[in-house]
Amino acid sequence: MSEKFLFSHWLNLFCQVTLGGCSAFLVLAAPTITNFAGSKLLAETAISQDLQAASFFQQGVTRYNRKDLQGAEYAFRQALQRDSSLGAARNYLGNIFMEQNRLDIALQEYTEAIRINPNFSEAYYNLGLALQRQGEKDAAITAYRQSLVIDPTRVAALYNLGLVLYEQGQIQEAIAAYQKAINLDSSNANAYFNLAVALQQQGQIEPAIATYRQALQLDPKNATAYNNMASLLAMHGQAAEAISVYRQAIRQNPKNASVYYNLGVTLYNQGDIKKASGVLKRAHNEYRQQGNIEQVEKIEQLMQQIAQKAGQQQSQASQTATPSQSSDSTSNVVKTPEAQMSNQSETPANPVSVEPQSTSTSPRQ
Repeated sequence: MSEKFLFSHWLNLFCQVTLGGCSAFLVLAAPTITNFAGSKLLAETAISQDLQAASFFQQGVTRYNRKDLQGAEYAFRQALQRDSSLGAARNYLGNIFMEQNRLDIALQEYTEAIRINPNFSEAYYNLGLALQRQGEKDAAITAYRQSLVIDPTRVAALYNLGLVLYEQGQIQEAIAAYQKAINLDSSNANAYFNLAVALQQQGQIEPAIATYRQALQLDPKNATAYNNMASLLAMHGQAAEAISVYRQAIRQNPKNASVYYNLGVTLYNQGDIKKASGVLKRAHNEYRQQGNIEQVEKIEQLMQQIAQKAGQQQSQASQTATPSQSSDSTSNVVKTPEAQMSNQSETPANPVSVEPQSTSTSPRQ
């Protein structure tokens, strides 16, 4: 039988015996946690009563921290041969396989670590991370939530939970997860950024702007945050500040075509046609280099519209415009490029905590 079949067979048995039955894949939501020692106690007590097992375990930790994954795997397996109850060793083995992108085997190790110690918050977190990488988002949400039941202060679990909830369209729940993560760690710039994106998605413009400002205080080089915030400022009627913020985005990333496009449209709507034309030409060139033909054609149409507008202004300067001419000229006003801004804002930053977590028994380096 294949490893995947054996894992699924074992999981079904585990659900029946330990959890009272599971209705979906990896629904690990109800282990008894009050009768087990927390994983944090591992740092305060002997890892094993078997001295050889404890020695091999510490060798494994040392080799793992030195990125000697093969040596670490050997040491952890030796430790488990002498003491099969070492859930922390199973967790480390899962980490090793995660780093090798052997996700199916990593899932087995994390699940075995949880079987040994159902109060193992780190193993639930790592299980969630592996499931997230496999695209099993609902199961990942369940694992992250169980990690937080055991340890509500695990910021990485809150952060990644927010990310998966957002991807699943559960925006309000994602907002709550990011807010909890920020309450625990107010220095996490990516959490602020993703919270701002979610608030923007919900139409909470002023809170989103304020949250982008906080993200940029922590990470002044985040060009996407500048772009998103400037777009919201433009939509909110604060065009002058929006233009300034777009220019800050360009200073951080001079090749960002969408920022040039948004800045050009904002300048045009402010009546600064000459500057708008120059900025849109730069956007046109950047999009062409990227091979984005659709956006290139869109800008070409817009620039033709601008040329017509400029011609009308010159004509109006040389003679008094009739009421119908004045009315026609207003039809050329370009609206704020909402679709373009939406495309930019709907991509949260990558998780800051993408590495598996291990128990605090790791020696300091």
